[in-house]
Amino acid sequence: MSLTNTQYDSIINKYSKNRLIADRILEDRKKEIYKKIPEYKELDDLIITVSIQKGRDIISGQTDSVGELEDVIDSLIARKKLLLTEAGYPIGYLDSFYFCPECKDTGFVNGEKCSCFVQAEWDLLYDQLNLKDNIRVDTFDSVCYDYYSGENLTRLENAVNVCKDFVETFEEAHKSILLNGPVGTGKTFLTNCVVNALITKGFSCIYFSSIDLFDKLSRFQFDKEAKEKMADPMEDISRCDLLIIDDLGTELTNSFTQSCLFSILETRQKNGKSTLISTNSDLKDLRDRYDDRIFSRIYSNFEVCKLSGEDVRILKKQMSKRK
Repeated sequence: MSLTNTQYDSIINKYSKNRLIADRILEDRKKEIYKKIPEYKELDDLIITVSIQKGRDIISGQTDSVGELEDVIDSLIARKKLLLTEAGYPIGYLDSFYFCPECKDTGFVNGEKCSCFVQAEWDLLYDQLNLKDNIRVDTFDSVCYDYYSGENLTRLENAVNVCKDFVETFEEAHKSILLNGPVGTGKTFLTNCVVNALITKGFSCIYFSSIDLFDKLSRFQFDKEAKEKMADPMEDISRCDLLIIDDLGTELTNSFTQSCLFSILETRQKNGKSTLISTNSDLKDLRDRYDDRIFSRIYSNFEVCKLSGEDVRILKKQMSKRK
């Protein structure tokens, strides 16, 4: 599964935090036992002393005493277990524990990703998208054509086919898509279908609303305090397998946002990376809003899927009221 550096680091950091939590819990338990069962600490200290002596004997070649010292250690451990059970504690109360016993909270088993690591990848890739909760159920199999007819239906069918082909040829074709049309005509749904399919295939996808994208870039560029705390967002924006920019045209358009947008489109094109843009604006609006360099990149490198029709969300609500 393909992750950006930031995404990978966030998973590794979570494992580190889990180990810190487990160590803290274990330390608290040890303090509790030492307080309630003073003899237990004495045994721990004695085991350390005997183990040190055993090590010294091995180093000095006095191996005759090693077996005897091992027997002493075993008897001390047995006594510790007895003290725990007599006090009402389980034998393994002070054993190291792990959130995932399979990988012992390392994320890997025999050099391969543990199942818990793979699950963390899925969860992170979905959560960081910041899309609606129903992204996991929006698939091409759930496309509904009931609310479309005529030219609107033809346009939806074409958009669905384009998006399916986009997913199927994603790794080798490096295409980009522009979904444009009025509110409620299926842009978000098709975006979810594409993202869901690509994540299932193991590709990394990053989602930004247009406003959030340029706000984040602006804060990193101009806010010194924010810049010290956050990683350069352009790193992940440039490297992720698919970048989604939603509602392009809703941002405050100025020289900074235009420069950023051009840089993003140019960099991703040079790197052979795909971009999916959704917008309520048609091509004429985009040409009027953005400079020639940006419009040229979009017009030349994006497959445009125009959607039309009434707001499906409103139609569904109206039909539900009639039932």
